[in-house]
Amino acid sequence: MRPESIVLAVAGTFFGIIIGWVIGTQQAAPTRAATPAAQQAAAPSAQPAASAPPGTKAPQPLDLAQVQALEAVVAKSPSDVQTRVQLGNLYFDAERYQDAVTWYQEALKLAPRSADVSTDLGVSYYYLNQSDRALQQFAHSLEIDPKHTKTMLNQGIVLAFGKQDLQAAAASWQKLIDTAPDSQEAALARRTLDGLKSAHPDLGGGTAGKGPGA
Repeated sequence: MRPESIVLAVAGTFFGIIIGWVIGTQQAAPTRAATPAAQQAAAPSAQPAASAPPGTKAPQPLDLAQVQALEAVVAKSPSDVQTRVQLGNLYFDAERYQDAVTWYQEALKLAPRSADVSTDLGVSYYYLNQSDRALQQFAHSLEIDPKHTKTMLNQGIVLAFGKQDLQAAAASWQKLIDTAPDSQEAALARRTLDGLKSAHPDLGGGTAGKGPGA
């Protein structure tokens, strides 16, 4: 799995961004319900200006020569999973997410039990503003590997930013902490949860991962 396959770049700004976004969102719409279904029914003016916060890295130029070379390999190797993943990665880094989806889907057809590829696909869906589909893909990843840490971290981020469901996001991050407390992803989740609970002391547990509209 790509190190970059987390919805937000793992950087020091991550925590300030999410806490600032949470506070700003609560101030803009203090009475908004926390469930995805309620948020979808809310007026557009109550939603954040963007589906994802700033802070992600700049796109890399697409290396067309490399793309062509990899496509030539794919043409000769109908069962080559890794080359298809590499093509997905190239397109993802260039922010051509629909093309990335195509290649991750191709790879997943050949390796349907790969939680890594499934989660990379889910992240791509999120960047195409398809949060529901991203969450469905993450749920599939967790069916394959219930302890897949990057999936749980991403699930929480999409629930928070894509669905504005802080309760479910907190539950997803807490599950990650409980499942793999010594992982890098758990450390990120723990720091984020601490910040969220400082801003919102009433933020408790919830049921994460039930899918859109749960």
